[in-house]
Amino acid sequence: MEYRTATDLAADLRARRMSAEELLDQTIETIEAMDGAINAVVVRDFDRAREAARAADAGLAAGDPRPLLGVPMTVKEAFNVAGLPTTWGLPGTEAIPIYEDAVIVGRLKAAGAIIVGKTNIPALLADWQSANPVYGVTRNPWDLSRTPGGSSGGGAAALAAGFVPLEYGSDMASSLRAPAHFCGIYAHKPTHGLTPSRGFAPPGAPAACPAPEIDLAVVGPMARSAEDLDLALQITAGPDAHQATAYRLQLPPPRHAALKEYRVLVLDQHPLVPTSDSIRAAIAERATRLEALGCRIGRSSPHLPDLVQTADTFVELLMAQLSADEPDTDAADGEGSPSHRDWIAADRLRTAFAQQWRELFRDWDVVLCPSMPTQAPRLNGASSPDAIEAEGVFVPYQAQPLWGTLATLTGNPATAFPAGLDAMGLPIGLQAVGPYLEDRTTIGFAGLMAREFGGFVVPPFPWRG
Repeated sequence: MEYRTATDLAADLRARRMSAEELLDQTIETIEAMDGAINAVVVRDFDRAREAARAADAGLAAGDPRPLLGVPMTVKEAFNVAGLPTTWGLPGTEAIPIYEDAVIVGRLKAAGAIIVGKTNIPALLADWQSANPVYGVTRNPWDLSRTPGGSSGGGAAALAAGFVPLEYGSDMASSLRAPAHFCGIYAHKPTHGLTPSRGFAPPGAPAACPAPEIDLAVVGPMARSAEDLDLALQITAGPDAHQATAYRLQLPPPRHAALKEYRVLVLDQHPLVPTSDSIRAAIAERATRLEALGCRIGRSSPHLPDLVQTADTFVELLMAQLSADEPDTDAADGEGSPSHRDWIAADRLRTAFAQQWRELFRDWDVVLCPSMPTQAPRLNGASSPDAIEAEGVFVPYQAQPLWGTLATLTGNPATAFPAGLDAMGLPIGLQAVGPYLEDRTTIGFAGLMAREFGGFVVPPFPWRG
């Protein structure tokens, strides 16, 4: 099964070239043989997966057409799966009972997917490492001394290692796009609110109650191909049950079917954070080749929101979100939690930036830019460093997600995809930011890029022996 896409595996299962039980046995054997070195799939549900595989084979024999029937996959530990723990890496929460699947998990199961387990995260999803006191440290398959990223790092590592073809994670501050970049895989940050987040909740939270989507945060798919991102998104996107009373979703197709038809605005410098030479070189190389194909390439736009203001506004709204359950503090010295008045001012700026993006995407189809400013950093133990060194440049640790704010602040979609390796053999990823609700345009662009220039590359695995 190693390195087959979910789309290809589903086709093989429907054609009866393999059984779901055979595929699951291969998946479990691979995880058990290889995950000791990586520690990606930290919650395993193999017995129930075997029951689901037997049921899938019966359905396949009867002609059941569900798109993921019999395909094994994992989900991020932060999603509720009935009968499995949801700890968010917090010790003492393992025994809290989970009775209901997250909406996304339910939709994936309804499409026939077999959930074989859950993947590792940082505690409270708050680090670029996926390490916590409950499940330990996850390592990057490309280099075991390095992090696969956070907070969806366990899923990215499982995909890069060939354990499963599909994963579902989340993103508030590049938590899908950072691990995709560090591990050389694909991930999609959907338009905000496009995929329901009910059941993506910390332990003890009332996850079964319908509620507004979390500000800035989204849940989205990870895979080794853009085609699988598109499949998973179409399965999981759409209103939650209480919203579906009034409306249905119909995502528009990609703007173009040929790569040469895309209009691409290229950004490679951020005023607040240096970006490694290797990443900027990868963007330059892709831009040159795209222009040679006939793409219209640009480097600036009068409609591009100010990147400094975008980052500052993102931080303001993020701090409001993260401090919502903290005691009130005195904000007179600028160190306290934002007031509601502060939040409204920041939200008005966000609305203005969203209008700028709408105007920009009348002229351009995607914005091509880095996912992160550095390649995968080395594991750094229990405490976060002040900065990460990359090719002689020191990037502040907390500034790592600033490229991600371009899409996150205004809820625009962004697809992260692999774009080659650096001189040390580490993956480099880029992201395509697109128009609001035109998620299939950025995914389609990433798929056409793979067809023209190549996509996922198998890690060398020197540790496999």
